[in-house]
Amino acid sequence: MTGAKRKKKSMLWSKMHTPHCEDIKQWCRRRLPILEWAPQYNLKENLLPDTVSGIMLAVQQVTQGLAFAILSSVHPVFGLYGSLFPAIIYAIFGMGRHVATGTFALTSLISANAVERLVPQSSQNLTIQTNTSVLGLSDFEMQRISVAAAVSFLGGVIQVAMFVLQLGSATFLLTEPVISAMTTGAATHVVTSQVKYLLGMKVPYISGPLGFFYIYAYVFENIKSVRLEALLLSLLSIVVLVLVKELNEQFKRKIKVVLPVDLVLIVAASFACYCTNMENAYGLEVVGHIPKGIPPPRAPPMNILSAVITEAFGVALVGYVASLALAQGSAKKFKYSVDDNQEFLAHGLSNVIPSFFFCIPSAAAMGRTAGLYSTGAKTQVACLISCIFILVVIYAIGPLLYWLPMCVLASIIVVGLKGMLIQFRDLKKYWNVDKIDWGIWVSTYVFTICFAANVGLLFGVVCTIAIVIGRFPRAKTLSIKNMKEMEFKVKTEMDGETLQQIKIISINNPLVFLNAKKFYTDLMNIIQKENASNQPFDDISKCEQNTLLSSLSNGNCNEEASQPCPSEKSSLILDCSGLTFFDYSGVSMLAEVYMDCKDVDVLLAHCTASLIKAMKYYGNLDSEKPIFFESVSAAISNIHSNKNLSKLSDHSEV
Repeated sequence: MTGAKRKKKSMLWSKMHTPHCEDIKQWCRRRLPILEWAPQYNLKENLLPDTVSGIMLAVQQVTQGLAFAILSSVHPVFGLYGSLFPAIIYAIFGMGRHVATGTFALTSLISANAVERLVPQSSQNLTIQTNTSVLGLSDFEMQRISVAAAVSFLGGVIQVAMFVLQLGSATFLLTEPVISAMTTGAATHVVTSQVKYLLGMKVPYISGPLGFFYIYAYVFENIKSVRLEALLLSLLSIVVLVLVKELNEQFKRKIKVVLPVDLVLIVAASFACYCTNMENAYGLEVVGHIPKGIPPPRAPPMNILSAVITEAFGVALVGYVASLALAQGSAKKFKYSVDDNQEFLAHGLSNVIPSFFFCIPSAAAMGRTAGLYSTGAKTQVACLISCIFILVVIYAIGPLLYWLPMCVLASIIVVGLKGMLIQFRDLKKYWNVDKIDWGIWVSTYVFTICFAANVGLLFGVVCTIAIVIGRFPRAKTLSIKNMKEMEFKVKTEMDGETLQQIKIISINNPLVFLNAKKFYTDLMNIIQKENASNQPFDDISKCEQNTLLSSLSNGNCNEEASQPCPSEKSSLILDCSGLTFFDYSGVSMLAEVYMDCKDVDVLLAHCTASLIKAMKYYGNLDSEKPIFFESVSAAISNIHSNKNLSKLSDHSEV
């Protein structure tokens, strides 16, 4: 008997722990998203737009790779490698279909701190200048890229560790105002780093707290050293780039292929510089020698990892935050989902693996993502196609970029940051919706430009959490008894037929970034569950509760729901009497609920004046139909009267 029990137990144990083939397939699809979308790829519909987008993206990747490598204080050729390998890795592991991973200004600035600290420019004279190193580069250049690769490796390891710890669920702490302010401040830093090339000046490397202001102080003190030729060429390049890109954007529906103005400008400027010998005649700084080919892989130096841990954490956090915001934005725009934890794995491997191929830290960039939007990219195939053209540049065209003026390259970078710099316009939006979010934006931006992007990000998160904790004790909730008394009154005054088409949900928690996503998910689940149900509810019997903040607030969510008639539109009434305060994320979720419920009339009752103002300012609400009501009974009366009017119109048509 005992043996039989043991045998049965061992069979159950083996059954529980033996992985099934289907489980392995699901795990592979979850961790390798390319297995999910690649078999369903439509060659006829998607290949042409992806090819066009890939060509345009390759131009962006090459120009940004060269510039951001110099920004990272390494040789420009390593920027080309940083535009190739991370894009391939992310296409395999990443979930963002319009996310182009490669060199990134913010991570380049952070890694430059480690490079300049461990291998300063002054040590170049002490290094033996030999050409026996990789690609014929000097030992000094190889020491510098080794430090940058070490930052990339350790930053990627940190991101993979965060994936293992499932820290993607903590990204709700990264609110939109904080990310917007941090990226805008970082874009300001990048523009500042390009000023010396735009003006043709020699500016020493300046970093640390308030380094932003010291750079401009140095520029104004040495304003007489500005090269007029570089300044004029920079202004001309910026004007041409802005003008052509605006025309492309304005007429993109009428023209099938947009003009690749970046490529045209690079070719024209390089040819003009070569023909007129601008490097020697006018003293213009050019990109210089770009060696051909890709060197054999080499492991980053592990002995300096402890010295770059600060920069590695900055690269891991700032790169992930900026990339995740772009992935979530593209997912929202094109109606697909992104797993926050999977993005940790994708970006971690995009930093770890390329670090063995002399790559600087990588992340997604807003300019490249916007370029994929405008050129009609469909999938990550566009990024893979761009990698083919980058390989052509590395093995064939690279040496021809010797004559590209640095002022033209800087102009392309500055214009490419337009999408991040125009986020200053968000200030008006935050001021009208929630002035506290406006204050968080401004303070985060100030900390970013005064210190660094990672410091600004940390300050923004801590500041947001402190403000929310301070506001929550003032939150009030409704009692269930009062809600039921109101519902009983409504039921006695209205006919049962109308009530069977109405769903009433009471919001009894503050709606902020902490619970905005869960509020939206719970609400959509309620609607889908009721639409799928075949059994009508005769009275208010269902109660859903937002439990994310249950430790802070004991609010309940009362709901009256029933199966609507197939021929008539159902209605959703959100009772906002318990919504004591909100922020920008909460208002955006309310507006998103209104926009997404196409088959349901959404009405809001008991709204405060500030909520009505914020909703009207944020969302494109239907002005023809009343949305805001003083009470739930007033909202039901409106539904009842509209129903009677529709019946009368139907009878008159008959």
